[in-house]
Amino acid sequence: MSEHLDPSVQALLQEVMEDEYPVLLDTFLSDSEARLNALGLAHDARDAEALRRAAHSFKGSCGNMGAPLLAELCSQLEELGRAGDLAPVPALLAQAEQEFALIRTLIESERQRYS
Repeated sequence: MSEHLDPSVQALLQEVMEDEYPVLLDTFLSDSEARLNALGLAHDARDAEALRRAAHSFKGSCGNMGAPLLAELCSQLEELGRAGDLAPVPALLAQAEQEFALIRTLIESERQRYS
């Protein structure tokens, strides 16, 4: 698909999930929205530990879906939460939201092939 979604991971997921692949795509999209929201809420609450946990969980999800750039942003957010350094978080969250918007477009395009 692109540097945003690893085509080899997507092909493997399609093979493994078969007819359930579109459901996986939909689930990833809705789950990612909730995770991005949780990251924002944790930052707003100045809760570094909640930020770390949310970023760690989202990082795993992105890795499983073959979204390496988004996974890397989550890794950086996780490290900031671990260090208790929340100052750089807004800029990274904005980057994560932009990356997710690109991924959403790619997934929605892919999803239309199954409609």
